[in-house]
Amino acid sequence: MRNYFSTLFFALLIFNVGCSEDDNAPVKKTMSLKFEFASDKEGWTEGFADYPQGEESSYELSYTHANLPDELDTSQGSLKISGNNHSDDLFMYIKRKITGLTPNGSYQVKFNVEVASNAPSNAFGVGGAPGESVYLKAGATTGEITTTVDNSGHHRMTLDKGNQEEDGKDMVLIGNVANGTDKDQYVLISKSNKDAFPVTADSNGELWVVIGTDSGFESVTTLYYNKISILFE
Repeated sequence: MRNYFSTLFFALLIFNVGCSEDDNAPVKKTMSLKFEFASDKEGWTEGFADYPQGEESSYELSYTHANLPDELDTSQGSLKISGNNHSDDLFMYIKRKITGLTPNGSYQVKFNVEVASNAPSNAFGVGGAPGESVYLKAGATTGEITTTVDNSGHHRMTLDKGNQEEDGKDMVLIGNVANGTDKDQYVLISKSNKDAFPVTADSNGELWVVIGTDSGFESVTTLYYNKISILFE
């Protein structure tokens, strides 16, 4: 009888230690993704904001899959995006839907973005510097990221990206596009967010990620996104 109660006691102890009120919580699923754009866009699409409706041609907005420019390894594919910032606030971005995360799971997200830029460091430009005044941001949110037209007839983001160097609720500053040289030639630069970005997946385990530039330089910016790594943990 003593052995019976001793066995029962230890069985209950193990059960209580192994169970908790969090046992029904979704198990977090770490995911690491890398995009290199060798032959296509790999599901990334583009968008533009903070410019007047109907002025796409004037702003020279373009997005395509392209090889890196002549100064670099032209055998490598990339995402080429370009625009002429007449509004002193043009936002150019790429976005992608991410699936396979834990439904309603909370994540800390780290971005690493390698982009080719021909904007010299410490150079003067119209409205702002071609490098330091073009702010690179990254973020994530539930629901597809898009733009809408406001009462003033301007395209605006449907998420909170912040303004230029300021963080927003859905995007954070990860750097600028100054190429680290005094020359107007393309150089690969790598930028990451200093602190992990918190986000919660939707009930289907899905999120949308977004990377873009908020520009105070009133002229043409043309960038080549060469590699993008995203870690969800």
